[in-house]
Order: sequence, then structure tokens, then C-alpha cells
Amino acid sequence: MKRPDIDIDVPSNFDAQEVFPEVVRASRVLEEALLPHPCGYYFQNIPEDKISKLSAIPYREAEDLGYSKIDFLHLHVYDVFQTQDEIRHLIQKEPDWNLMGKKEIVEELFQLSKHWKTVEQLRPRSIQEVADVITIIRPGKKHLINQYARGEVSQEELYSPDSRGYFFKKSHAYGYAHVVKLQLHILPIS
Repeated sequence: MKRPDIDIDVPSNFDAQEVFPEVVRASRVLEEALLPHPCGYYFQNIPEDKISKLSAIPYREAEDLGYSKIDFLHLHVYDVFQTQDEIRHLIQKEPDWNLMGKKEIVEELFQLSKHWKTVEQLRPRSIQEVADVITIIRPGKKHLINQYARGEVSQEELYSPDSRGYFFKKSHAYGYAHVVKLQLHILPIS
């Protein structure tokens, strides 16, 4: 059974093991060495390597055995906020979408910083459109850029698996688009 993919966005100083002392850091294998997963933890009773204090089962095999990893993704954009209410307040407000037409701004945006040409061509002006751009810059969807610009790509086509089974989850795209929206409110504009 496929386990859920759980990602939680947190400020860059968040330490899962400080907040949840009983969690076990997920592991991965690289060149026959057991290394920490970049951001994954288990809240389940999973075997632990006594020396490294990492999961004794690398995350890919652990999923097959029924363990569910939770990823805590460190996002620097959250570092400027003191409360969740500050975030909620800005999410309710529309940003100046014209900022998406400024290269120096786009180069600072989460997920979009290296995709100025695509953002310039598609000029997203809503959460939906930013989510679409975040999806379309993925390897399995890049071929759709010109069709999307002409309005010839359906949401179903954009968010469904390609011929190799690749797709970017719509929930992730929307979450990332909200981070971009927050950045448009807080980036210094000159």
C-alpha cells in the first residue's frame, strides 16, 4: 500500500528532534553508507541504528514495510513571521501580481527563481496560475509551456501523470504558490 506523502513547511531554525524528542531521523544509503535523510522523520516505532541514531531501515525500504515518513521542509520565507496570524493576514490579501513581470523579483521567489523566461512568458496573476507555472516547470511538464500560454492545456492534463507516470501533486503546487504569494508581500521592492 502506498503511504501518504506528508510535507510540513517550517521556519529554517525548526528542529524536529527538539520539538519531538522521540522521533527517529529517516535515513538513506549513498555509496553503501547510512546517511540522514535531508528532512524526513518517523513518528512510529522504527528500528534505529544505535551508532548513528538514524532509522536502521533506509526510507525507500521503510515505505515498502509500512512506515510513514514526515518531511519537515525548511523555508526561509517563514523566518520573517512571528505568528501564524501574520501569515494568515497576508494570505488573505492579493499581492501586486505585476511584480511577476520584474526579473529581479522573480529571481528571489521560491521555486521560480531560476525560471524567469517561463514566468515572463506566462505572467501568472493568481494563485491558480502560479501553481500552474510551478507545475509546468517540472521536467515531465515543460513540453506544455507554449500550449499552456495559448490556453490549450486543461487542468486535468497539467496535473495528471505523463507517459512515464510523472506528475507534480496539485496540493504541493498550491502550497508552493501560497509561499510565492507571501513573498510578493514581503520582498523589498525598489
